[in-house]
Amino acid sequence: MTRIPTPASIETAPEAAKKSLETVNTLLGSVPNMFRIIANSPKTLEGYLSLNNALSNGSLNAQTRERIALAVAEINGCNYCLAAHRYLGINLAGLSEEEIEANRSGTSHDDKAAVAVEFATQITRHRGKVSDNDLQAVRAAGYSNAEIVEIVGHVAVNTLTNYMNEVLGTEIDFPTINTLVA
Repeated sequence: MTRIPTPASIETAPEAAKKSLETVNTLLGSVPNMFRIIANSPKTLEGYLSLNNALSNGSLNAQTRERIALAVAEINGCNYCLAAHRYLGINLAGLSEEEIEANRSGTSHDDKAAVAVEFATQITRHRGKVSDNDLQAVRAAGYSNAEIVEIVGHVAVNTLTNYMNEVLGTEIDFPTINTLVA
């Protein structure tokens, strides 16, 4: 049960959020609950969408972005984001169920992606306090400085939505999935 109201539609959302929600609707063909509940603060929605859009146009491919999102959601215990990113991982990024399970466990079946997911996992678990060895492993796997910064950015944007959905009790509107560890 949500802890604050979720606008039922774009029309019932705050006026200042309607343009952002229309953009989401155009991109996704619908407006999932997460976007509508965040619309209670139009500037927070605008900021989230801006950062998410910028990162989605970065160097990391859709598969790696979804892998990171799944790993971060698992660690942060966000069932909404697990459901959403499982759906997006399968339908947008073409990830298999086996790959999604590996991502949720903090790794990948793709060797290079595994290093990015493991790094994202370390960032999340240790609240950014990673070791020099963690950083060196990402560099040794072939990630550029820009890509390393993008991995941190993806951890941050996913942590934002994880916390938002957990605090607000966003109703899951994707096929449900629960965290591996409660």
